[in-house]
Amino acid sequence: MIPAEFLVVFFGLMAAASWGAGDFSGGFASKKANVYGVVLITQTVGVFLLAASAYLIAEEMPPIGGMIWGVVAGIFISIGLLALYHGLSQGKMGFVAPVSAVVAASVPVIFSAFYEGLPAYYQMLGFAFALVAVWLIAGGGEGLEKIDRSDLLLPLIAGTGFGLFFISIDRVSDTAVLWPLTAARIAAVVTLLAFIAYKGTVSAPSKSVLPIIIVAGIFDTGGNTFFALASQAGRLDIASITSSLYPAGTVLLAWLILKEKMTHKQWIGVLAALIAVILISS
Repeated sequence: MIPAEFLVVFFGLMAAASWGAGDFSGGFASKKANVYGVVLITQTVGVFLLAASAYLIAEEMPPIGGMIWGVVAGIFISIGLLALYHGLSQGKMGFVAPVSAVVAASVPVIFSAFYEGLPAYYQMLGFAFALVAVWLIAGGGEGLEKIDRSDLLLPLIAGTGFGLFFISIDRVSDTAVLWPLTAARIAAVVTLLAFIAYKGTVSAPSKSVLPIIIVAGIFDTGGNTFFALASQAGRLDIASITSSLYPAGTVLLAWLILKEKMTHKQWIGVLAALIAVILISS
C-alpha cells in the first residue's frame, strides 16, 4: 500500500506542475488577447471537463453542503484571480506575484495548524524552504522601487483568495472531487461574468490564440483536480505548500521553450524547492 505521506506530496507536485503549465500557457495567450477573456475561457473549459469527467466515472454527487463548499471555493478563486491580474496590470510584478503566492501557501498552513496540529519539525523546516523558493522563483524583489503600504492590498487579497480556495476544497474533498470542483468553476464563471459586465473590459480572442487558451484551461483544471486529490490523501498544509510551488513550472517552461533567462535568485529558488520537497516528504 502506498503511504499517504507519499501520495499527498506526489499529488501536490502534480498540481504544481499542472498549474505551472497552465499559467505559462495562459500568460503566453494573455500577451495576444484580453486577459479577462483568457481567464473566463479557461474557467469555462474547466466546467465542461470536470462535469464530463464526473459523469463518465459516475462519481457520486456529494451532499448539498459539499456543493456549497464548491461554490464558495469558486467565489474565492475568482476574487483571487481578479485581484492578482489587477495588481499585475499596475506594475510591480516582482512584488505582486511572489507576495500573493506566499500568502496563498501560508493561509492553509495557519488554518491547518489550528485544526490538524503542527506537522513534524523537519516538515515545518520544509515549509520555510518552500516559501523562500516561491518568493525567489516568482521574482520577489526584482527591479522594484519603494513599496507603499497600499501596494500590499491587492496581492494580499489575491493570496488570501487562493488560500481560502485551498481550504474550501479541502472541506469537501473527502466526499467527492469532480462535482465540487465543477460547482467551483461554475461559481467562478458567474463571478467573472458579473465583473466583466460591470467593467465592460473583455473582447473575444482570435482563432489563432484560442487553442492556447484551451490548453491553459485543461492544465488549470488538472491542477485543481490534483490539489483536491492531495488534500484528500493527507494534511492540508502539505498539500497546499507542495501545490504552491507552481511558479517553478512556469519559470522553467519559459526557460526551456521561450529561452527566457533565469536569474541567480530563481536558480537558488529551484534548489530551495528541491530541499523543501525532500524535507516535506521525509
